[in-house]
This record gives sequence, C-alpha cells and structure tokens, in this order.
Amino acid sequence: MDKYEVVIGVEVHVELSTKSKIFCGCSTEFGGLPNTRTCPICLAMPGTLPVLNKKVLEYAITAGLAMNCSISKFSRFDRKNYFYPDLPKAYQTSQLYLPICRNGSLEVEVGENKKSIGIIEIHMEEDAGKLIHDEGNDYTYVDYNRSGVPLIEIVSQPDMKSKEEVIAFLEKLQLMLQYLDVSDCKMQEGSFRADINLSVKEIDDKELGTRTEMKNINSFKAIGRAIDYEAKRQMELIEEGGQVIQETRRWDDSKGISQALRSKADAKDYRYFPDPDMPPIIVDNDFIKAIEDKQAELRDDKVARYIRDFDLPDYDAKILTSSKYLAKLFEETVDICHNPKEVSNWIMVETMRLVPPGAP
Repeated sequence: MDKYEVVIGVEVHVELSTKSKIFCGCSTEFGGLPNTRTCPICLAMPGTLPVLNKKVLEYAITAGLAMNCSISKFSRFDRKNYFYPDLPKAYQTSQLYLPICRNGSLEVEVGENKKSIGIIEIHMEEDAGKLIHDEGNDYTYVDYNRSGVPLIEIVSQPDMKSKEEVIAFLEKLQLMLQYLDVSDCKMQEGSFRADINLSVKEIDDKELGTRTEMKNINSFKAIGRAIDYEAKRQMELIEEGGQVIQETRRWDDSKGISQALRSKADAKDYRYFPDPDMPPIIVDNDFIKAIEDKQAELRDDKVARYIRDFDLPDYDAKILTSSKYLAKLFEETVDICHNPKEVSNWIMVETMRLVPPGAP
C-alpha cells in the first residue's frame, strides 16, 4: 500500500451563536420540547417571506477575515432543491454561485512542520430539522426546532494527506471560532460537524481518485478512525481490480466501519437557482472594516504576546491558550498577582488537574 497516497478535503458545518434563527425570530437555543421553537417562516408555511439576520452575515465575515478570505462585496442566496422529511420547504437556502467568502487559508502545525490549508469558500445557509427514529415501532418523528438555525459551511481544498493533518486543521478551526465567539463548536451537540471527502491515488499520479464523503463523525478520535478505515477500504478495492464509487457513506463508530448511504450528488443534481425571495447582499468597505476592528485576538497572536510581554516559554503559552477560558483566567489572575510565570505554573499544575475531561 506504500505506492498510494491519501487526499483529503473537509466540509465543516458550524452552527452560529446567534440568539435567533437565520430568517426569523425563533430561538436557536439547543434542546427544548420538539417543535416548540418554530414559526410559519421556519415551517415554510405558504405566504411567508424570510428576512436575513444581520448577525449571521457579521459572523460569516468575521470567520472569513480570520481565515484570510476575500470578502464578497456582492453575494446572494440560492435554492438547493431536494426532498427530505426534515426539510419543510423541499429546498435549502444556501449559497452556491456567489458565497460571502472565498479563497482563504489556515496554517496548521503537525509535529514540527507547518502547512497552509486552502479554504475554497465560506458560505451561509440554514440548517434542517432533525429526524428521530423510534426503534420500538416503524415511526420516524420530525423535530423542526433546528430548522432555520444559521450555519456557515467552510469548504477546504483537498490539501491534507493524513489524519494528523485533518485533525490539526479541525482542532485549530474549532478553537479559532470559539475565540471569535462565532460558535460554541460543541461536537456533541452538533454545532461543529465535519464531513470528510477522501480519495486515494498512486503517488506519481497527477489526477485525483474518485472521492467518497463520510458523515456522522462526532469526535476527532472518530475522524481519525474513519480516515484509516476508508483509506484502507479504497486501497484494497483498487488492488483487487475494483472501482471506487463516488458516494456518501455513514460512519458507524461502534462497529468501526463506514456504510454506503447514497450516490454522491453533484451541484447539478440539486438544480440550484437564485432565491427569488432573497435580495442580494451588498456590503461596503466600511462595513467590513467595522467587523475587522471588533475582531477578538486569535490564539496565535495571543501565544506571541504571552511570549513577548510575559516572558513565558512557548510551551506554557500554548497550554494557556489551548482554551479561551484558560487564557481569560490567566490574564485576569496576572492583573491581580503581577507574576505571569507563577500564575502560569499555578494554572498548569494546580488548576488543570481539577478540570474534568472534555471541559471547554
């Protein structure tokens, strides 16, 4: 198998930290009784018209600026047409032709090496509802509380060659969005969902292989296992003379396997067209500059400042900034004690041993 290399890109769906949905005033709070956080707009009742939540646009641009994207001065929404029970309109309002952010990058560290991962685009869209399968009978229930919750989808270039690079990219992206207060990025609640697009090819081949998309992956460890399994499956299939099918696959972490869901659709299969109910989105330089001026300090900048201003070792600075809450605790304590190194030692030795696994 040494003659093959893996090529991976990711599509990350991020639920934004707005208090209301993307096109109506319903609450985005997680949980609640089924179908209690809905209205005629997010239930797609006839005669209703959507109005864009301005905060969604601001958060999308905030994320784009942090990932070195070009911000589109003119963008618009499109209709992605398909039928599924959790989609009451029978189309999803998304952005295909003119997304809000394009052509960015995010630098990640894997061991001692740094690598720039390209960002194709960031676009805004609405989330669908949630299907609840009752194993005790033949019914499937639909909860539309999540319908219309605002998302940004971050689409990377297929620049990653290993599970280590993918996990490094996703971990940095998750922490960046948390620092920006764009999203809480809780994978267990579905507010940070990564789909893995993976193909294999012989190392000397210039043309990429046929890719599959893996969904339903709910942790970074599961992402690593899914990549290992799918890469091995495709290599063995090619070695046996078979052909990889372009399809969407569901990862079952309890069994350690991926299973085919459906053939992977292309954009033409969704019959995209501009949404006639949504006017174009036009932003000017002043609007973008105002968002840029309010942008929070990112982790990489904070690490550099801790080393420069507090004379901390690189290791300490990276540990203290591994969570925005740890960084806040460190800075507020330094303001009181005026001894950065002593505070650093206290947090890393005494405080962190009390923090339960999985805490933010």
